[in-house]
Amino acid sequence: MIFQGLLDRLDFTSWLLLGFLLLILIDVVKNWAPHNFPPGPWGVPFLGNIFTAVDFKSLEKLTQKYGPVFSLRKGSERYVFISGYKMVKEALVNQLDSFMDRPIVPLFHIIYNGLGIALSNGYLWKKQRKFATSHLRYFGGGQRSLEKYIEVECNFLCEAFKEEQERPFNPHYMMKNAVSNIICSVVFGHRFEYTDPSFRRFLELDNEAIVLSGSLQAQLYDVFPGLMTYLPGPHQTVHSNYREILSFLKTEVQKHQEEWNPDDPRDYIDVYLAEMKKHKEDPLAGFNTETLLFCTLDLIEAGTESAANTLRWALVYMMNYPEIQTKVQAEIDKVIGQSRQPTIADRPNLPYTDAVIHESQRVGNIVPLGFPKMASKDATLGGYFIPKGTAITTNLASVLFDKNEWETPDVFNPGHFLDSEGKFLKKDAFLPFSAGKRVCLGENLAKMELFLFFTTLLQRFTFAPVPGEMPSLEGVMGFTYSPNEFRMLAVPR
Repeated sequence: MIFQGLLDRLDFTSWLLLGFLLLILIDVVKNWAPHNFPPGPWGVPFLGNIFTAVDFKSLEKLTQKYGPVFSLRKGSERYVFISGYKMVKEALVNQLDSFMDRPIVPLFHIIYNGLGIALSNGYLWKKQRKFATSHLRYFGGGQRSLEKYIEVECNFLCEAFKEEQERPFNPHYMMKNAVSNIICSVVFGHRFEYTDPSFRRFLELDNEAIVLSGSLQAQLYDVFPGLMTYLPGPHQTVHSNYREILSFLKTEVQKHQEEWNPDDPRDYIDVYLAEMKKHKEDPLAGFNTETLLFCTLDLIEAGTESAANTLRWALVYMMNYPEIQTKVQAEIDKVIGQSRQPTIADRPNLPYTDAVIHESQRVGNIVPLGFPKMASKDATLGGYFIPKGTAITTNLASVLFDKNEWETPDVFNPGHFLDSEGKFLKKDAFLPFSAGKRVCLGENLAKMELFLFFTTLLQRFTFAPVPGEMPSLEGVMGFTYSPNEFRMLAVPR
């Protein structure tokens, strides 16, 4: 009776307040962390920590407060962040079977639907990754054939730089096109001219999608996909860009289907078409036209983004540190001279140049948070319990700038990769491509591209900033970390 009396006295405002408190209680109970789950800051009811910046400096502060394994909540989903070389190595190498799956990322899932190589899981992922790895190696013809592709493209890029006639220009899409042509030659069987409007459009759309996917509004889509689908914002641009990109790739696949000769495979797509015939009785392997489109997109992005951005960062560093550029050129002149083009065989004899390339990768920090992962089974990390299905982010930036692993982590210093005798020094904490079974598929190709493009460019040009326009050492954070747009002068040597 007393309780009934209290209910009778509640007005509309009181009912609203009571309802709101009840919803908060439900949210707290629903999102209560499991026992011994990694700690983290309290979140806003219903929203969690969506307003917490997820960048290197913010994550560093959270690491200092909560330790190398901590958590954040976005909406109803909990994300575990892993920082520092020792803990990242533990997750990616020592416990690689525990953290090898991909979580569903709504921003990309609406396009990919779990297909392709990068965002797939289980049997489909194993079959697609194995096929891509073996056939990229086959169509690359081994290291020597890929090297020839790169050497030829280096010459095209140098000619394009010469045509600028020492005038200020932005090298962004020239370099991106050049790097992308290597994987395109393997996947499509041909390269694209730097003046090709359709491929330039492809590169611009991809670049915009990668930049926008790192914005707060786009990330809100991952928390409230049902709501954000009907609202304007960068997520809509990301989705429309990928739809247009897939249309471009579909045209390439259709050309291959029309010209396909199973007795004379020319490239990756041709061999994939044959594989589709072989796997008709194994639909779970995913060998179909739709998966082919996403595998092709994954290969092009993996074979373009990291190497192209690293090369752009390398030029930014050469202009900001001209004394290092001079030292690289002196080593190239001494070992190679001007009478022939650099080859992979020159790498052991160019330790300083190789160190500069590696330091450009380290400081450039292209994929600071790596690709998201998911606990494939219940696991323990750093003394904390991580349930199966929990999304994991390995903070690769914290490894590349780990104060316990690098003498001057915040300074561009090629000496990080040189021993006391000036010989090249491998570092275990050098993980720009991640590690484990999900290591970047394009790692070996990217290493070859970086060395050959960089040494050829420095052999033939001296790069200088446009007066009054020194390229910034601060980059743009999207899904990857890329240099701000800049202009430069390429002076033939």
